[in-house]
Amino acid sequence: MVDKSEKVVWLARLGFAVRGLVYMLLGYLALTTARRDNVDDGAGDVFAFVAAIPGGTIVLFAAAAGLAGYALYRLSAAVFDIERRGSGFKGIAHRIGYFASAIIHFAMAWTAARMASGARKVADDRSSAVAGNVLDLPLGPTLLAVSGLALIAAALLQAKSSVTAGFMKSVSSAAPAATCWIGRAGHAARAVVFALIGWSLLRSARSESGGEVLSLGGAINDLRDMGAAFSLVAAGLVLFGLFSLILARYRVIPDPSPRRLKF
Repeated sequence: MVDKSEKVVWLARLGFAVRGLVYMLLGYLALTTARRDNVDDGAGDVFAFVAAIPGGTIVLFAAAAGLAGYALYRLSAAVFDIERRGSGFKGIAHRIGYFASAIIHFAMAWTAARMASGARKVADDRSSAVAGNVLDLPLGPTLLAVSGLALIAAALLQAKSSVTAGFMKSVSSAAPAATCWIGRAGHAARAVVFALIGWSLLRSARSESGGEVLSLGGAINDLRDMGAAFSLVAAGLVLFGLFSLILARYRVIPDPSPRRLKF
């Protein structure tokens, strides 16, 4: 009989696989389609692409489950420190990055589930609408600013991982030989995208206007005028997707059972 902790581990592995497919398709769409200011929201485009294929609804429900499982895994890493990062400055920075990742992937899971249930693809201004709702809350600008700082912290960690290849500490030695270089390129590309989204949240908090906020697709679109740099980032996202698929098989996932968790 499979216990709850094993189910979480398998959901996390499914989440790595789904994340991989999302990023590969995201990079592919960025490289092969023209700018679409009115509809491009990144993950939403990917899910719309999947919904159009035979059996797409079933795939989307599986994607939603996988992304939710991955988000729970990242949330456990942030709150309970299952990755054993500790409570020092570097450990807290890593855990803030995990929390930001959890929020992003919960949102992606929600989008996939809604589209699997028949909802139309949400336009790119959805991020702005959500930010506007947050700004209406007490301390709304502060919440947006904290979210922006969390994403920028995550971007810095991604950039550091690209240089040091520290992510390989959590990858099995049985992984393919090219995993390190694929991961480095992928982490560098994701660092750029996370930094753009985080900076847009800080601008939005300062101006108290949700219109400043970039979605995943919006952040990529912002790079389109940069020519080769845009192509490199888009290709890097494809490689990050491939890296995630490798992690689905070879990632060393700590035991998330309650007896191993620390507050």
